[in-house]
Amino acid sequence: MDAVSARATGSVPGIPRDEDGPVFREPWEAQAFAMALALHARGLFTWPEWAATLGAEIKRATAAGDPDTGETYYRHWLNALERLVAEKGATDPANLAR
Repeated sequence: MDAVSARATGSVPGIPRDEDGPVFREPWEAQAFAMALALHARGLFTWPEWAATLGAEIKRATAAGDPDTGETYYRHWLNALERLVAEKGATDPANLAR
């Protein structure tokens, strides 16, 4: 695991992982993870901003009935990523929908 991935997994609780680092069930989960790391590295958001946004997405989903079994973790990750890039003006809703 590289230093950026290690920092992310240490800063953001709940990331599904094993002794080697994050684990993904589908390729899109790894892509969303990598995209968040890349955007953080470019300075789009801080880890505390990321953690707060992800936490808010998980709470929203749980309130809407998500059983929070871990199977939907990266759906919340992707929702948080889309929310942050829109809030920061990095893209617009039309690009996200595409």
